[in-house]
Amino acid sequence: MLPWWIALQFLSSLPVSLPGMPSPAQMGRSVLWYPAVGLLFGVLLWACSLLLHGSPAPLQAALLLSLWVGLSGALHLDGLADSADAWLGGFGDRERTLQIMKDPRSGPIAVVTLILVLLLKFCALWALLEQGAGAWLLLAPVVGRAALLALLRDTPYVRAGGLGAALAEHLPRDRALQVVLSCAGGCVLLGGWTAMWVLLLVLVAFYWLRRAMCKRLGGTTGDTAGAMLELLELVVVVGLALALG
Repeated sequence: MLPWWIALQFLSSLPVSLPGMPSPAQMGRSVLWYPAVGLLFGVLLWACSLLLHGSPAPLQAALLLSLWVGLSGALHLDGLADSADAWLGGFGDRERTLQIMKDPRSGPIAVVTLILVLLLKFCALWALLEQGAGAWLLLAPVVGRAALLALLRDTPYVRAGGLGAALAEHLPRDRALQVVLSCAGGCVLLGGWTAMWVLLLVLVAFYWLRRAMCKRLGGTTGDTAGAMLELLELVVVVGLALALG
């Protein structure tokens, strides 16, 4: 179970203590548990929506979004902000783009991107809650982290020596494919045609984002992986709000 605890510590702000420094192989296996961390987030969001039932939908949406951000410690939002700055400021140049992503400061494009993504998530949550579709909150965190697993499995990691490089290098690829396909199958089994339609949107967005990363950088980084997760979660909740509206 150590890989599960590694994944939970890395992807969440929950108080998790490890017995020691994990080996590279354990780090790689921990990626297989990323969708399970997403499922835990989804269950917590759903449970919170049940506890808040009866309160105004905008307030519910704001509280759920705050919980969602808090559970991940805004880890992936930070990647989204860095990627947004780098993509605009890099002017198509690989090295300049990678250099900007290392800068801890956020520029105007990063702030605007974060505001737009969070605003869209808030509105989509509001719509879902008004429709009594709180159970669908399980879907986005699972799909986003399954996509992260697929990205690390099939995309070169361009920063040599980084944590992400170790994760990608030691990830069991056959098992990773099984986990991704199982997640997709489980979503369709439980969500039917609506889930299938949303997964199709996610697949198109995944392909487009991965292609953009490979074209600009030759692969992915931790920041672009986090940005992809945030954007795919957004695709899921907006897609659900449109499909169920």
